[in-house]
Amino acid sequence: MKDKVAIITGGAQGIGKCIADEFLKAGAHVCIIDKKEGDCFVGDISKKEVLEEFANYVIEKYGKVDCIINNALPIMRGIDECSYEDFQYALNVGVTAPFYLVKLLRNHLAEGASIINISSSRDRMSQPQTESYTAAKGGIAALTHALAVSLAGKARVNSISPGWIDTAYTVYKGADATQQPAGRVGNPMDIANMVLFLCSEKAGFITGENICIDGGMSKQMIYHGENGWRLNK
Repeated sequence: MKDKVAIITGGAQGIGKCIADEFLKAGAHVCIIDKKEGDCFVGDISKKEVLEEFANYVIEKYGKVDCIINNALPIMRGIDECSYEDFQYALNVGVTAPFYLVKLLRNHLAEGASIINISSSRDRMSQPQTESYTAAKGGIAALTHALAVSLAGKARVNSISPGWIDTAYTVYKGADATQQPAGRVGNPMDIANMVLFLCSEKAGFITGENICIDGGMSKQMIYHGENGWRLNK
């Protein structure tokens, strides 16, 4: 990753910060955009003009882009409380912004460029009252394979769907850990490691894929009364 240019949306905290830190350790130049004030480009990516300003900033500073990591989180609101404006904002952050940022930068993608979209295991399963977040994450997972085909020969495009990732690196015991086939709750490094792999030459034959990193939770069949599972309701 030495001297490569990596863009990370929502990179000032949580999973995004971990990804940014790992790129920096690997020798990359990192450009972060986040709503959180700090040592980054501060702005709300739901706004078209902010994305344009950020893209111009990156192009003027580096002239190229090697990696785009669309990581910023949409809001989570359910059908009972989610307004039209809330839902539109979630889609703007979670789907429209990744699309438009790639569109703005596609003519500046370096040879061997890689785009990683951070989706969620909620792109395939749900809890009640999560419609805005789930729709946005499902949208970016689908956007991934569309971009992979459109950008063939210019960039590889993949998505990652994290499951339960504890950004405070809490070590959970008991049911929280053992309910997961991997035997533990995930942490940001589980995602950052995959991001850097997918951006490397080692993943040169991987594009259009969605990789779920959830400790096996979405693969586990649960039936009331079987294998110790009981619904308490």
